[in-house]
Amino acid sequence: MMPEHRNEGDWPDLAGRLTDFGHRQMIRVYYEDTDFSGIVYHASYLRFIERGRSDYIRLLGIEHSALDDGEDGERLALAVRHMDINFLRSAHIDDILSVETRVNMVKGARMILDQQILRGDEILFTAQVTVVTINRDGKPRRLPERMRSIFSC
Repeated sequence: MMPEHRNEGDWPDLAGRLTDFGHRQMIRVYYEDTDFSGIVYHASYLRFIERGRSDYIRLLGIEHSALDDGEDGERLALAVRHMDINFLRSAHIDDILSVETRVNMVKGARMILDQQILRGDEILFTAQVTVVTINRDGKPRRLPERMRSIFSC
């Protein structure tokens, strides 16, 4: 017999949790995240932090689909403009990792987020990510006031 269907709200921590510092999301390392030796492939870390950023803003009440629908007056998107990344230690298949995201700065059309990936208390990866708000033509736009107030440090 198949289990009964559950609503997203029934699944605890599906999008991680808001914390005092920002957001934390747990990630399990699967075979698809690794290279042939079972070590996490470098591009997988970028996918992990993207999930952390996306779910952080979703939990704050900002959805990518609403931005694209023009909820704030113009169809907008968030785009990564720049990243400074550091690979400090390797993660391995079956590791349970914590992706942490913090707002560093909000200014004009951009925000800078500090992210790190940990295994327990050990920091494996750090990134400082500049995200910009753009319109459908790719031109920068100021963050909508609603977003600015949510992300204000």
